[in-house]
Amino acid sequence: MKWKRIGDILILDSKFQYGSYQDLENLSKKHNVKTIMKIDHIQGTKREPVYNIIYGSETETINKENGCLFKLDLAKVMWSKGNNNERLRIAKLVEDDEVVLDMFAGIGYFSIPIGVHSNAKQIYSIEINPNSYFYLNENIKLNKLDNVTPILGDCKIHAPKYKADRIVMGYVKTTHHYLDVAINSLNEGGILHYHETVPEKLMKTRPVDRIISQAGDRDVEILKINKIKKYAPGVEHIVVDARIN
Repeated sequence: MKWKRIGDILILDSKFQYGSYQDLENLSKKHNVKTIMKIDHIQGTKREPVYNIIYGSETETINKENGCLFKLDLAKVMWSKGNNNERLRIAKLVEDDEVVLDMFAGIGYFSIPIGVHSNAKQIYSIEINPNSYFYLNENIKLNKLDNVTPILGDCKIHAPKYKADRIVMGYVKTTHHYLDVAINSLNEGGILHYHETVPEKLMKTRPVDRIISQAGDRDVEILKINKIKKYAPGVEHIVVDARIN
């Protein structure tokens, strides 16, 4: 992908070559955007972007996806465009009157679609990055949701305070370190959506083994292993749907 549009900002691939300022101006007019950026990578547990603005100056925008509005500042928080199908998939799985715990909630990537597209009783959304937490609050207001409770802090500290029928772990790299607190917060018969980046050859074993290991005496039923996208050569970003009794 050479570029992706988020609201009225264009994100160029880090390898994308561009010429003069006039070329960038023409590109902005072609895509009807106010700013053009390159995001080198996302760093740290707070998922903060390392970026370069190459045209324009404003980095705050509102992106519309799956009937939801997301306000964000691309200089401060991440946006993963490749996960849009997964965000809607989870929202449509939520049953009436469920209590949902969204760990690593960000700006509401999963919480907002669940609030918009389901009849969840309550959604608890935990986020450690103050900038993401700010936009999580903004997006709750923007989408006029009254059943989403934003919580600022570490999932390890806050998740044990709640019990849920469904838990979303929409983060990768170190997600397995949080499986114990997630499973302990899950009601009997509840559903866990566990994200992991995993070598293709281990895709059907390692994530499942990790869940079973942390579940202890509780029974684990694997409902689905869903591929989200290619993370790196030979590595997949997947999500495991598991019912834990």
